[in-house]
Amino acid sequence: MTKTAHDNRWTGHSAPTAPPVQSRSERPRSFNVLDFPRVRGDEPDWKYTPVGKLQDLLTGPLEDARLQIESSGTAESELFWVDRSDPVIGGAGTPEDRASANAWSHFGRALHLSYAGAAGDVTTVGRHSVSSEPTAAHTIIDVAPGSRGTIVIRSGGLARLTENLEIIVGDGADVTILALQQWSDESVHLASHFVKVGADAHLTHIVISLGGELVRVNPTIHLEKSGASTDALGLYFPGAGQHFEQQVYVHHDAPRSRSRVNYKGALQGDGARGVWIGDVLIGARGTGTDTYEQNRNLLLTDGTRADSVPNLEIAAGDIVGAGHASATGRFDDEQLFYLKARGIPELEARRLVALGFLVEIIQKVPVPTLAEELIADVQRRVTASSLSD
Repeated sequence: MTKTAHDNRWTGHSAPTAPPVQSRSERPRSFNVLDFPRVRGDEPDWKYTPVGKLQDLLTGPLEDARLQIESSGTAESELFWVDRSDPVIGGAGTPEDRASANAWSHFGRALHLSYAGAAGDVTTVGRHSVSSEPTAAHTIIDVAPGSRGTIVIRSGGLARLTENLEIIVGDGADVTILALQQWSDESVHLASHFVKVGADAHLTHIVISLGGELVRVNPTIHLEKSGASTDALGLYFPGAGQHFEQQVYVHHDAPRSRSRVNYKGALQGDGARGVWIGDVLIGARGTGTDTYEQNRNLLLTDGTRADSVPNLEIAAGDIVGAGHASATGRFDDEQLFYLKARGIPELEARRLVALGFLVEIIQKVPVPTLAEELIADVQRRVTASSLSD
């Protein structure tokens, strides 16, 4: 391919391609699926995902989800459906991949949770048996200023779903929002979470994936006002043939913002795959930012694979601190030696180490009965594992 000396036209068989996107902040954004090219599988945001298993969610028409909803709670909150033309929709963010845009282009109504809780309040929204057909969904959580409490979005049953979840946290609020994936083994679930955190507000955002054939949850957390903060936590435990993926993006876009990202994965069984990509952007307005992200993966058996990619982009000169860490490996020999030296058989010692590794995240769930249930579930999975060297 050559370029002529007298003009800017290119001669040859093809036009020059645009340079590849180098950072999360540079990704194109649009509500229209047609603005995104077809996914090939070699793109930076898709190269770890088995895209052959979800092309119908990326390219084809989607049903509008008619979710079976169960709700309960003690907070002053309302749960209702709104039309896609409602002005509340689109206030938290814009899709940056084809799956999210396809869901946005096809949903008909959105589930809207208007939340105004006090300390100790818990609101649970259960979603069950969505559809075996490719489906789109949209959910909005609108947290009133000064609110406290916990919101649990719990998903189970059969699904072939791509969806968007918008979360707007009002000024001065301090809430925990937990997205719990307990889908059936044949389910495929793609989710984009768009979060805006207000002034001096705090959000504990927890993603726990324990069920499904392929689950990909991508939270984008925008700390847009002074004093905004977040603890972004995650736990994933894929078994044989399961793929659980998380791509976390925290944008520090205001002074004095703070974030801590901590995701942990345990993998067991042939073909178990865990993917974590963590992106943190400290924008030019993010003076006084304090941020740290980390990912830890424990490989319980042979035949597993964990991909862990932390990224940090800094455009501000005056920050408190920023860092990241990643580690993937098998059991710690010193921990095992300590337990075995106290008379604990090796297999039981391995189970205790694995359970202790994961319980750190579950202990952050501020609903005791749910935390106990999750610990029992993880303990059952660990006990069923052969826990190889």
